[in-house]
Amino acid sequence: MTNLQLAVYFFFQVATILIVCQIVGIVGKRMGQPQVVSEMIGGVLLGPSLLGLFFPAVSGALFPAETLKVLFPISQLGLAAYMFIVGLEFRMDIVQRQLRSAVAVSVAGMVAPFFLGAALGWYFHGHTALFPARTSLTEAMIFVGASMCITAFPMLARIIHFKGLTGTTMGTVAIGAGAINDAAAWGLLAIVLASFDGNFAHAAVNIGGGIGFVAFTLLVIRPLLARWARGIEARGELSDGELVVCLALMALGAGFTDWIGLHAVFGAFVMGNAMPRGLVSRELIARIQPLTVALLLPLFFTYSGLNTQIGLIDSGYLWAMTGLVMIAAVGGKGVACWLAARATGLSNRESLGIGVLMNARGLMELIIINIGLQRGIITPALFATLVIMAVITTLMASPLFELLVGRHEPKEKQA
Repeated sequence: MTNLQLAVYFFFQVATILIVCQIVGIVGKRMGQPQVVSEMIGGVLLGPSLLGLFFPAVSGALFPAETLKVLFPISQLGLAAYMFIVGLEFRMDIVQRQLRSAVAVSVAGMVAPFFLGAALGWYFHGHTALFPARTSLTEAMIFVGASMCITAFPMLARIIHFKGLTGTTMGTVAIGAGAINDAAAWGLLAIVLASFDGNFAHAAVNIGGGIGFVAFTLLVIRPLLARWARGIEARGELSDGELVVCLALMALGAGFTDWIGLHAVFGAFVMGNAMPRGLVSRELIARIQPLTVALLLPLFFTYSGLNTQIGLIDSGYLWAMTGLVMIAAVGGKGVACWLAARATGLSNRESLGIGVLMNARGLMELIIINIGLQRGIITPALFATLVIMAVITTLMASPLFELLVGRHEPKEKQA
């Protein structure tokens, strides 16, 4: 396929993705779902779960495998740009004031679902055929545990924005705990991959490189940017050249964390958090957010949906296993985070909201289990089981939030 043909395919794919996501979004909005959830569902519908299942010729013509090598990096750019914006909006002052709650929620959101997931991994490995013979018991337990730990960090950020929770105690504690949870889950995945490949140096680079990156960015780059921003504040505007510098730093952060084995979302988020507050952050959000949310981010959700096959759950036994996964997922994540927030002094309303938000897995879950499937750690049947869990926990987040917490904006929101 020539470069011209790839470009033509790409433009038609973008048009299709945007139209489908908007149509699904209209339906989803009537059901109380934010646009981000509709984008996830739209991506799944365009993949082998629906379009590829009933209209394989249309799916093959619209999304031939060769064209996905163009869609993939653009989708990653959209995800990185959005997480850069999330970092810009992240309220460290609230995290510091609510540090006890954020840490408690994070620990509860990791420990409880990890042990429940590990128990499921033990059962699945010894009593089912959901793991290939090559996967060891330890690898199975850690992988399922990590899958249960994950929070839909990008999706969590968009749901918080949709609910008007940006800058509130509830939203900031959930984002902070979600960031820690996902970083830990990727570290666990690195250990599984290292064990699977017999190369633990990879895990050391993954974890050590991530810690080093965060320290260098916040202790070295952030003070330099703060000094640089004084001139911008004095002039009262952010020039195009200065915008490019900020975007380049975002790309370098995302690229580095991707390179060391953490996902690009972490590098972009940390770099956004390092940007100076005030005029610089306001200008960056105003100039980056509209195009990112409207055009680039739906490409990420659709690309992930193209790799999802829900139809593999084709027996009562597999649906029973899916039920076990759902019970462990909701109990381990949602209930544990709610109890942890309550134990640290947050109101029951705030705690319920945090528990519901943290329980959404979304497409970060799909990324992890796609890696597991591609590397041969899990079978397609277990992959499909975990997909169902990711989709249901995400779909239930918004209506459950409205039921338990309410529709109105929290009163504690701060400027």
